[in-house]
Amino acid sequence: MSGLLGFEHVGMTSRDAEATIAFYCGLLGLSLVLRKSQPSGELLFLDAGGGMLEIMVPANADLNRSRDVLPTDAGMRHLTFAFADVDATFEKLEAAGVAVVERPRDAHNREMMHRVAFVRDPDGIIVELIQRAAGR
Repeated sequence: MSGLLGFEHVGMTSRDAEATIAFYCGLLGLSLVLRKSQPSGELLFLDAGGGMLEIMVPANADLNRSRDVLPTDAGMRHLTFAFADVDATFEKLEAAGVAVVERPRDAHNREMMHRVAFVRDPDGIIVELIQRAAGR
């Protein structure tokens, strides 16, 4: 029978496997489930609990930093991860020198989220940290 089984992964490109693993696994708590060398570079799969990040680190590539998607453009604007305590997670990231986009605040969409904050990963991708609304 065909039918949706669930969210699988988002494909990304990174400039630095070690910095990416340190950020997503060391600071955010994702799990490295596959790290594989290939002729075209290195492939990483990081498990976030409800889906994964598939990250390609091209061999010998001088990649540009990620560019933000403007509100007037189609595209993916940010990745979002849920935490039990956004403020505590944010403090940990800020102490580690992670680039801050927006400090923790109450969410606008209170039906879905209680608190939010925004930071950047090592490649400049915006990462949203959320604390879910009660009952979610």
